[in-house]
Amino acid sequence: MDSGRISDHGFLADGRSAVLVDRAGSVNWWCPARFDSPAVFGRLLDDDAGHWSIQPDEDFTTERAYLDDTLVLRTVFTTRHGSVAVTDALALEPGARGHQIGLRSPRILARVVQGLSGEVPMRVHYRPRFEFGMVTPYLVDRDGALEASAGGDDLTLHSSVPLQCDGGEASASFTVRAGSTQRFTAAYTPTYDGGRPHRPDADELIANAVEGWRSWAGLHDYRGQYPEQVRRSAMVVQGLTYQPSGAVVAAATTSVPEKLGGDRNYDYRFVWVRDFSLTVRALWHAACLDEANRQFSWASRAMGQIGDEPAPIMYSVEGERDLTEHQLDHLNGYADSKPVFVGNDAWRQRQPDIFGEVLDAAWLMRYYLDPMAPEVRQRLRTLADQAVTAWHRPDAGMWEARDAERHYLSSKVQCWTALDRAVKFGSRIGDEADVSRWATARDEVREAVLTRGWNDRVGAYTGAFESDHLDASVLIMPLVGIVDGGDQRMRSTMTVLEQRLSHNGLLRRWDGDPAGFVICSFWLVGCLALAGEEDRASRLFEQLAGRANDLGLFTEQIDQVTGEPLGNFPQAFSHIGLINAAGNLTDVAEQRRAGAQERRQLVPPGMGRMEGKR
Repeated sequence: MDSGRISDHGFLADGRSAVLVDRAGSVNWWCPARFDSPAVFGRLLDDDAGHWSIQPDEDFTTERAYLDDTLVLRTVFTTRHGSVAVTDALALEPGARGHQIGLRSPRILARVVQGLSGEVPMRVHYRPRFEFGMVTPYLVDRDGALEASAGGDDLTLHSSVPLQCDGGEASASFTVRAGSTQRFTAAYTPTYDGGRPHRPDADELIANAVEGWRSWAGLHDYRGQYPEQVRRSAMVVQGLTYQPSGAVVAAATTSVPEKLGGDRNYDYRFVWVRDFSLTVRALWHAACLDEANRQFSWASRAMGQIGDEPAPIMYSVEGERDLTEHQLDHLNGYADSKPVFVGNDAWRQRQPDIFGEVLDAAWLMRYYLDPMAPEVRQRLRTLADQAVTAWHRPDAGMWEARDAERHYLSSKVQCWTALDRAVKFGSRIGDEADVSRWATARDEVREAVLTRGWNDRVGAYTGAFESDHLDASVLIMPLVGIVDGGDQRMRSTMTVLEQRLSHNGLLRRWDGDPAGFVICSFWLVGCLALAGEEDRASRLFEQLAGRANDLGLFTEQIDQVTGEPLGNFPQAFSHIGLINAAGNLTDVAEQRRAGAQERRQLVPPGMGRMEGKR
C-alpha cells in the first residue's frame, strides 16, 4: 500500500512539528524533533520509510473533518458492519492556552478509536523507520509499552490493544463495538536526554489539544470577507509555526514534486525571508497581531548584524543559515519522483527582493517598533542602502532559478518597495542625506521598471528587463504600490497573463510551468479587486478556495487540467495568498463604502488616529 495523493492527507501540528495522516488512517509523515528533522514515519516519500495505520480490516468509506477551531482531526470509517471514528491529535503542553500553545509541546501523537455503530473489525500496523527510513529500530516490550530505539531516537508506543511484534514492526487485529474505545499514543524522546515519557492518557491529550487550539482561535476576531476560509488558513499558518522561535516554515514536507516524475523536488521545511512580509500581512489581515509581531522579532534576530555582504534569504526554524542540500538516494520519492532532498541550496542565492519584504513588514509594524531599537534601525538602514546598489545587478529571482542570474522585474520592484518604505520611515532610520539618496534611487528604480520592464510587443510587463517572457510575479506591482490598481498597462498585463498563462482559474508562473501556482492566482484576485473588478475578483477567489482539499488545505501548485494538487504540503504561501486576497477584497469594499479616494492604509485597531502624529 502506498501513501496515496498528497491532498488525501490531513495536517496535525504541535508548534514544533507536523503529522500528515491520510484518509485511510495512515500516518505517513512525522519529523518529531522539529519540522526540519529526520522523519520517523516517511511513507510519503517511500513505502519502506515507515508509517502507522489504524483502519477497518474490510472495505470502508471515510468522512473526516477537523473539530471546530482546531487542528484535531476526526475520521469516520463506515463499513457494511458499522462505523468507527478515529480522532488524531499532536499533543500540546498540558494547560497551555492562547499564545502559549506549542512552546513546550511534549512530542506525542495521540489516536483514539471509538465505536459508533455495529461491530467493525480493525487493524493497526505500526512500522517506525528512523532517519527517513535508513534505520530500522529495535522494538522492545518494556513495562507494558513498545519501545522503538535506534541511534539517538526513541519512540514509545502505548496501546490498549495487545500488539504482535515481527522484526521492526508491530500489528494487531481487534473489533470495535458501538460505545467501546481503544487508545494509542506514540511519544518521541531523544535517546540521550535522560528522560522517558510517563504513560500518556490519550483522551486527556486530545481534550487538552482541543481546548488549546480553541483558546488560540478565540483570541483572533477577523471580521472581513470569507471569514471561514481565512480562519482556517490562519490556523494552518499557526500550525506551520515553530513556536519556540515564531518562525513559519514554507511547508511541512520535502520533495513532493511540482510535476509527477519531474526533478524539481525541494525541501520546504525552512523559513524564507521572501515569505516574511506576506506572512506578516496575512497575520495582520487575520487579526493575529501578536503572531505578526513575533514574526518580525524572529526575522530581526535571525538576520543578526548585516554588513556589506548580501543578506541571507532563508533560515532554519532556529535561525541557522547553512542549509546545504544533499540527496537521499535510498528513497524512491513521492509517486516515484526522484530525487529526494534534505536541505535547500537556495540559501546561497542572491535575491534582492528580500529588502522590500523586510522593510515592507517593518512599515506595516511601525507602531510596534516605536520606540525603535538601535539594532532594528541599523538593520533597516543597511537593507535600504543595499537596495540602492543591488537593483542594478542580476539575481536568481523570486522563483530561485538555478541556471543563470537575470534582471528579474519582481526583484527590481521589491527594491523599489524597500526604498519607498525607507523614505517613509525618514529620520526614524536615516539622516537627511540618507533619505535623499533613497528617494533618488527609488525614483530611478521605478523609471527603470516602467520602461525596461514594459514590452509593447507583448502588451505586458514581462519577467525581466528587455524580455519577451511573461511571469506572474509582476502581479505584485499594484499590491506593493509601485503602480495603481487601475493603471492601464497593469490592466493590459493582467489580461495577457490570463490569456496565456491561466486555465480554469489557475495561473501558471511562466510558459512551461507544469501547473497553476496557487499564490499567483490569489495575487490576481487582489489585482482585480484593486482594479475595480470586485465581482470578478470574488468569483475567482471562490473558485480558488474550492480547490483546497476537503479539510481546507492547499498544496503549492494545482494541475490546470486534472486539478491534481502538486508540491509540498500544506503550503504556507498558498494559505497566505488566500488570506491576503480576502484582505484585499475587504479593504476595497470598505474603501468603496467609505467613499475614500485612496487605498486605505492598514493600521492597528484603534491606532488610526495616530497617523498624523508621527
